[in-house]
Amino acid sequence: MASAGDSEQVVRRFVLAALAEVRGALRDEASGTPRTLTGSLTRAELEGESLELCLQLLSRRNAPFHWMATLTRIATAEVLASDLTPCLLPPLTPDATDEPVQYDAGKVGQVVLKKLQEVCIHWQRKTPVFHQTRRSFQISIHAIKNTRRKMEDRHVIFQDLNALFGLEDEEEQAYFAVFDGHGGVDAATYAATHLHVLMTREEAFGTKPCEALGRAFRQADQGFVLKAKRESLRCGSTGVVTLMRGKTLHVAWLGDSQVTLVRCGNAVELMMPHKPDREDEKKRIEALGGCVIWFGAWRVNGTLSVSRAIGDAEHKPYISGEADCASFSLDGSEDYLLLACDGFYDTVHADEAVRIVGEHLRENDGDPNMVAHRLVASARDAGSSDNITVLVIFLRDTQQVMQDMLQKEKQEQEEKLAMEGSTATVEHDQESSRKVAPNELPTNGLKSDLDNSAKCATHQPAEEETAVENEMFSEGNECEAQVKNAKPDDTFSPTPAESDNHGLSKEMGCVLQNVEPAVDASISVGSINNPSEQCESVLASSGLQVEPSSRSSALSEQQATQKQCNSTINEVSGQAC
Repeated sequence: MASAGDSEQVVRRFVLAALAEVRGALRDEASGTPRTLTGSLTRAELEGESLELCLQLLSRRNAPFHWMATLTRIATAEVLASDLTPCLLPPLTPDATDEPVQYDAGKVGQVVLKKLQEVCIHWQRKTPVFHQTRRSFQISIHAIKNTRRKMEDRHVIFQDLNALFGLEDEEEQAYFAVFDGHGGVDAATYAATHLHVLMTREEAFGTKPCEALGRAFRQADQGFVLKAKRESLRCGSTGVVTLMRGKTLHVAWLGDSQVTLVRCGNAVELMMPHKPDREDEKKRIEALGGCVIWFGAWRVNGTLSVSRAIGDAEHKPYISGEADCASFSLDGSEDYLLLACDGFYDTVHADEAVRIVGEHLRENDGDPNMVAHRLVASARDAGSSDNITVLVIFLRDTQQVMQDMLQKEKQEQEEKLAMEGSTATVEHDQESSRKVAPNELPTNGLKSDLDNSAKCATHQPAEEETAVENEMFSEGNECEAQVKNAKPDDTFSPTPAESDNHGLSKEMGCVLQNVEPAVDASISVGSINNPSEQCESVLASSGLQVEPSSRSSALSEQQATQKQCNSTINEVSGQAC
């Protein structure tokens, strides 16, 4: 990167290369092969178009961005200060008072090239000193037409916004954007050319950048709608923009293009895309008199599958030009930003994208150069047929990102193994706690219920546990006898236990099946776990009274109570064990 200490010879080589590029463009113009602008321009569009033309030419030389930005800014300032009267177009409507002044874009383009050439010649004589920016980014970008007839996506990468606009006293700022056109490329091109200019020229940009972004989207939409009416254009574009200023990230979006922030290997949701089937978007459209219907996808008035966009003049106001904006603090743990159009996000989830990026870095020793290609290929292989644009901006060194990712994977693997070991120990303890002698098992199907319920049982001392088990199975045999001797009108169904001291499932009650007709009767699990409470339940239902035993009674007291309960049960017909 160039800095105050860079070799003058290196800068001079850049200037000579830029000059050669400009002279080649001028020769093409003279030979009738235009490489500049076409159509017409308003006064408000001159700055954006001039900047864009210069950057397109200079970017072919692969020079540091702030070199190109400085040269572009100086040349554009010369264009705006020059007399452009020879470039004026006659009014489309004679005597029109509200028609904006328009310029021939081709003639303006020639003026831009000549001014750029003049600046390069001046730099040849006196080589400028460039000040290195403190922050640089590793960036991977890839875009494909895919199966569509035309490529209608556009993207913008400005690593040093201050150099482009001469904002010397501002915090370092970087600007990245993806625009996804539909019905033609004109709207996406317009947004990529003018939105950053409109943003920086907003009065609120210095103190309220998020507000300035929202207004810039609105003005870009209005400007293109007027252009579309003048030139009979029928197209639109969604867009997502990120502005990084110091330790703050500002995001603005319109439509279904999206951005994902990845922090510590995890995707962070920054926004909710505008789609017709989003409830608030649907209500907004219907309140304006429009409708959202399904026609292969959810569409506004049966046509467009986006609910907000720049352009689409014939679909206003249902297709809104109002962007949403949000700001986020950065703490240095952020790995990268991922901006992409719906051609990517419709088939690849953000979490899957994080996995793909991590896999690529691991396989390529942290080299990020082809990561966007990998992501685009993943979307295409997943079934995307749309244009696909993916822009990845790494906010930390990719080697460090990869090392942190490997450390995280190692930690997660260790935690997984520890959890599996803990689970195996618990299962072994549970298996041991429910082992019983084969000759003690009931034969009426109650065994499976007991086995299932024992999984939830609280561990007891061995002697007490054995005593309770013997008591449980003796009651099971008694229950089995009742089932065998049941009358056709008897029905038994389990009810939740009043006491569940041993954590047994409520399904442990005796159930008499396939007996009709059914009448209401109940059995409580508490009869197995806590005989005294079962006795209380049965006596209460029969109108008899008995002193309730304490929950903390010894096992011998519970057995005595059970005998009283069993005696009472024999006197009450239709009750369960």
